[in-house]
Amino acid sequence: MTVLPPPSRVRVRYAETDKMGVVYYANYLVWFEVSRTDWLRHSGWNYVEMEAEGYLLPVVQAHCAYKQSARYDDEIEILARGTLLSPVRIRFDYDVRRAADAALLAEGYTVHASLGPQGKPRRLPPRVLPIFSRES
Repeated sequence: MTVLPPPSRVRVRYAETDKMGVVYYANYLVWFEVSRTDWLRHSGWNYVEMEAEGYLLPVVQAHCAYKQSARYDDEIEILARGTLLSPVRIRFDYDVRRAADAALLAEGYTVHASLGPQGKPRRLPPRVLPIFSRES
């Protein structure tokens, strides 16, 4: 069983809010990326190493369900979990919570294809497969 890293933490910056004083919706996808990058690094595989070895993980699907608003200066925790869908596809699930009260602000997922340098599907390396849970 994979040990989950601690949630990633970000503090909402003024530039991330809209005229109504709440976080602009697209910023949640940026926070997903922050958490996914932290998850991979904690698990022993980072994007620099991945790309040096000839692997790319483009997002092929993204979904975010918004539950409550985050506001300027809120401290946010984003928890990522990785799942192997196939030898060439992985999925990350995310929970976004306000640190002060653990309120669920959003939840979502991204699906990624594993590609080689020429943009063709490439099986994930065997050494990284154990870091992903298997879809049931």
